[in-house]
Amino acid sequence: MKTRLVSFMVIGLLVISGGISADTRSADQRVRDGFEYYRGKSSEAAVEMIIHRPDWRREMKMTAWTRGDADSLIRIESPARDKGNGTLKTGKDMWMYNPKINRVIKLPPSMMSQAWMGSDFSNNDLAKTDSILNDYTHTLDKTEEVDGKQVYWIKSMPRPDAPVIWGMQRIAVREDDIILAQEFYDEDLELVKSMRCYDIKMMGDRLYPVKWRMKKADAGDSYTELIYTELRFMDTLSSTIFTVSNLKNPRR
Repeated sequence: MKTRLVSFMVIGLLVISGGISADTRSADQRVRDGFEYYRGKSSEAAVEMIIHRPDWRREMKMTAWTRGDADSLIRIESPARDKGNGTLKTGKDMWMYNPKINRVIKLPPSMMSQAWMGSDFSNNDLAKTDSILNDYTHTLDKTEEVDGKQVYWIKSMPRPDAPVIWGMQRIAVREDDIILAQEFYDEDLELVKSMRCYDIKMMGDRLYPVKWRMKKADAGDSYTELIYTELRFMDTLSSTIFTVSNLKNPRR
């Protein structure tokens, strides 16, 4: 009995001192760490979007910038007919620019959840909005092991009076903070769409899921895929990038 007691005391001391890893982060912290991991402090990326439907397929190439929790800019580079279209988000505000009509449109909150360029991603999805951090409470739903790593499924419920459309979200965050999946449910807690992240490779200075696939529930062979071809993380980016002026008249 004395030997067992000593063994338990040694194990306890190792955990406290860091000798054995004890990952006891809260669900809220896991979501926050996952969000901060895939955004970084600031980033610049080249991304391909493939909108796949049973009878047609559309491809676009884009450049995307993010800064902090709430600033992002996406600009279409090809095909030629869409070149120059862009979306800017700063704080809670979002604008879209269409070069064909040479007009910047500020999106009302009701349009933040609308499809972006006919894809299965919404404006909010593409802008990597921080709503999931501020408008939801998080609890651990289940834990599973995938490829030798722990994956934490977290259930996110909207806070009272939060300005959101989802009745629930579920997020899968791996032990190393990589987000592997995100599911979106309506007010009746019926699945509306889900995103899966896979093909994890070194991008920039970290492991990162290169492919992100969004698919509506019961959509058959219809989906939209984002493929990161280049990704660079930085400590900061110039504030001039995230302006309506730069959205309309690109300087970068």
